[in-house]
Amino acid sequence: MNKKDSRIRRTVKTRARLRQLGKVRLCVHRTSNHIYAQIISAEGAKVIASASTNESTVKEMVTGHTGNCDAASIIGKLIAERGVEKGISEVSFDRSGFKYHGRVKSLAEAARENGLKF
Repeated sequence: MNKKDSRIRRTVKTRARLRQLGKVRLCVHRTSNHIYAQIISAEGAKVIASASTNESTVKEMVTGHTGNCDAASIIGKLIAERGVEKGISEVSFDRSGFKYHGRVKSLAEAARENGLKF
């Protein structure tokens, strides 16, 4: 089993538990160059809000590289603002099998500071 298979295994287990809770989830995905965040409905069928470092408005806000903790905190702030605009204040955090440190941690902390509870 390689690194990717282990991450996918963790993802499946976590999402099964989150589906049982029946809450809206904040799903995070990261690559070496970008980070993506989506608020997904409890049924899992609809994306309520999204933010990523691929957006042109975010690229203007980020100084330098888009794959660092500063860019992740900007995405966390942005996704929280967009979620609160849509009336979402409480979510379950779905880290997609990634470890809770570095960019994933800074995104989560920025989302908490800007109004999301998880």
